[in-house]
Amino acid sequence: MEIFAATPETQGLDTIGAFARRVEAMGYDGIFVPDAIHDGMLLACQALAATTRLKVGISVLVAFPRSPMNVALAAWDLQKMSGGRFELGLGTQIQQNIEDRYSARWLPPAAGMAEYIGALRAIFKSFRTREPLNFVGEYYKFTRLQPFFNPGPIDAPDVPIMMGAVGPKMLNLVGSAADGMHTHPTNTSSRYLREAILPRIVEGMAKRDPALKPPMICANELVACGPDDVTVKAERERFRGILAFVFSTPAYWPSLELFGWKDVGKNLLQMTREGRWKEMAGALSDEVLDEFLVTGRYEELPEALAARFEGLVGRITLTVPNDPNHDAAHGKAIAAIRARFG
Repeated sequence: MEIFAATPETQGLDTIGAFARRVEAMGYDGIFVPDAIHDGMLLACQALAATTRLKVGISVLVAFPRSPMNVALAAWDLQKMSGGRFELGLGTQIQQNIEDRYSARWLPPAAGMAEYIGALRAIFKSFRTREPLNFVGEYYKFTRLQPFFNPGPIDAPDVPIMMGAVGPKMLNLVGSAADGMHTHPTNTSSRYLREAILPRIVEGMAKRDPALKPPMICANELVACGPDDVTVKAERERFRGILAFVFSTPAYWPSLELFGWKDVGKNLLQMTREGRWKEMAGALSDEVLDEFLVTGRYEELPEALAARFEGLVGRITLTVPNDPNHDAAHGKAIAAIRARFG
């Protein structure tokens, strides 16, 4: 079981290096950097440069506004620079953001991402072998890569390609083409993993290239933890507010529907329309919260996480403590979790 750190979206280029070193010192296997307020590729570069062992993944790079060639070149450089510690995560975002925030071309999510991944693999192969590049699809065409512009092979594995996936078509695509996936926090209950996510991925694997390993499933679970009950309670309430806001978006209601809680989402959506932002956390009951949040002191985490995820996923995420004074205890918890999973 790999344990990755989640990075707050407010971490910028001036702070991500020190943050990554802190994560590495606690014993994490890797760190995820976002692509939201700051550029994910630049954050990954800084985190890799600041560490020696830590894997660094982007969770997730907004793909469609960026040419696969630009992404391939940057990812190849990061993989070479780090000796194979970089991981590329890709996501589609919503149509309104792609068109109005990025002024970019919107593509059908599953079909567009399938071609995007195909193009990246073709480009990486051309880099690796120096063979002519010839990828022609409905949305992307790459048929020109002169030797001058080809960076050539690197002494590191090809860049792993992960996906953020929610809907059935995207989950099928994880199974057929990606090296793994990041679950959304609202889709990370053990029941939802068993009943909605893993079967779709298995369906997609029927079309998978036999040369590819089975996809890695990363559970981006929210975990309210700490060394004492006071810290744990504060974290739990913080995550209650986050989940209440997220579940006000209809796109994240399928997991609520599985448990018969769609009315919870409808109620939260109505509260946003009425501007009742401060009341939203109180509208998310403990019953709902406990399905989507792991809660416990550090010594309770190994069993709590194993009860949810053992045999289902190969990687989990843990939030880095707000207080650096908790780092030593947090590091011991990471070691205990790893030992519990074996």
